[in-house]
Amino acid sequence: MKKWVGGPMDKIGTSADTWDDQQFQTNCQDFLKYISMYKEEHKKIKLGGGTVAIEKQHNKKRLTGRERIDHLLDPGTQFFEMGIYAAWGMYEEYGSPPASGTITGIGIIEGYDCVIVANDATVKAGAYFEVTLKKTLRAQQIALENNLPIIYLVDSAGVFLPLQDQVFPDEAHFGRIFYNNARLSALGIPQIAAVMGPCVAGGAYLPVMCDKYIIVEGASMFLAGPALVKAAIGQDIDHDTLGGAKTHSAISGTADYHEKDDLDGLKRIRSILSGINISNSTAFEKSESVESQFPSDDLIGIFHPENPGQYDVREVISRIVDGSNLSEYKKTYGKTLVCGTVKIGGMNIGIVANQRKISRTELGEMQMGGVIYSDSADKGARFIMNCNQDKIPLVFIHDVNGFMIGKTSEWGGIAKDGAKMVNAVSNSIVPKITLVIGGSYGAGNYALSGRAYNPRFMFAWPSAKIAVMGGDSAAKTLVQIKLAKMGEVDEKTKSELISKIKKLYHLQSDPRYAAARMWIDEIIDPRETRNVLIRSLEIVAHQTKMPEPKFGVLQV
Repeated sequence: MKKWVGGPMDKIGTSADTWDDQQFQTNCQDFLKYISMYKEEHKKIKLGGGTVAIEKQHNKKRLTGRERIDHLLDPGTQFFEMGIYAAWGMYEEYGSPPASGTITGIGIIEGYDCVIVANDATVKAGAYFEVTLKKTLRAQQIALENNLPIIYLVDSAGVFLPLQDQVFPDEAHFGRIFYNNARLSALGIPQIAAVMGPCVAGGAYLPVMCDKYIIVEGASMFLAGPALVKAAIGQDIDHDTLGGAKTHSAISGTADYHEKDDLDGLKRIRSILSGINISNSTAFEKSESVESQFPSDDLIGIFHPENPGQYDVREVISRIVDGSNLSEYKKTYGKTLVCGTVKIGGMNIGIVANQRKISRTELGEMQMGGVIYSDSADKGARFIMNCNQDKIPLVFIHDVNGFMIGKTSEWGGIAKDGAKMVNAVSNSIVPKITLVIGGSYGAGNYALSGRAYNPRFMFAWPSAKIAVMGGDSAAKTLVQIKLAKMGEVDEKTKSELISKIKKLYHLQSDPRYAAARMWIDEIIDPRETRNVLIRSLEIVAHQTKMPEPKFGVLQV
């Protein structure tokens, strides 16, 4: 493993005391409104199906999914949850299942980072919608990429039958879970399943395909329930006899461990993990972590969440990196992209961030902030390849409008330079973590490792906006097209068209819309950014094998 060798580290950032105090306070107040709203939504989501459904679960002598996770984690550690907004605003005709009826994330168990997937039986009996499935597959992907044990706490009625066509047959549907089970096992990544409630139909394959299978008293697992068995072959049989804990531990021999209740089942998981030799070695060197020079609270005052305007992204970087130090790469070239090496939590990291300030090239040409020009794309591509050569993870910070357009840019080769950067991101073999703090529009999303480019984690601030283009630009473009078809219309009709399109884009660019569909992993409080990045880097460091980088054909 190569040691990081950066240039001299420069102090970056300025004290908030030197900023416009009135604007700073306004920015903070409006950011806090968003944060408060999200916290209230989190509380509601974490109630799952509500207090009545939770009481029903307790009356069955069962814990809820979140209670099981709390009991499973090492004392004093926190659950690093992913996808809390999954299914938000979706499936409204079926009650918009909170968190999609499943809970996923990373927690520390017996000293090991483990991925946890827990069905929430208080939400539609833990049934799988398409987004539930996507969330589960995302958890398995995290385990695969980062070499983490994965724990399944099973309590599910299986596929949500009214929407079975959306979860059953495709390559990223239910069968993919079992495909991943097999791959994880073949790679030697531990998988433990604890059946704590129903486990029916195709879902019954999940625990059987895990390395270790626990079933608790009162739980059941079968390919077909008593009603279907009766209808199909005329056999009368009850749940417990057909597929209860005793049946699968003493008769079929399918289960490895039979425990009396949830708590004993969770203790068994801990016991199994304590008896496995899991390597805690990490892929990246780590030195002593040093706090940033400026408080993280300043992050909500740098720009306004709805109208960011111009700001220096180095002020953001200075509040998330160790010592507020940055060794900036090609500082005076491609100024709309800030690239450089830093330390975060003592780990060597490469940062690629959009600069929102208007700048001028050394030839005096003005460049708009948040836009990727040919020189910044060229710079970004080269820096990404350097980080791959040096085996250091990358953090991408989005506030991007896209690539520059127009005659000058097209003639100057913006397409080939943009393609070069996209190629570098696509073929990057080091872990990538993506943070969206403002706009993430068009191909800018691609060039800065959006979801399609397999970042290990992707987070967003409440100020994030993810769409093919901004609402204003979309409205103007679409209105021009519609008016061309409609002919002459009055100003009122034109205004209504613009308003309708803007409203749609406002909804679809909301970070909760993206989080609901698993395009991002989580919306975070800006003030927690450094902690979230450190935790993410600790997780990705479990990857012990890394191929050599190969970048194919590049247009130069």
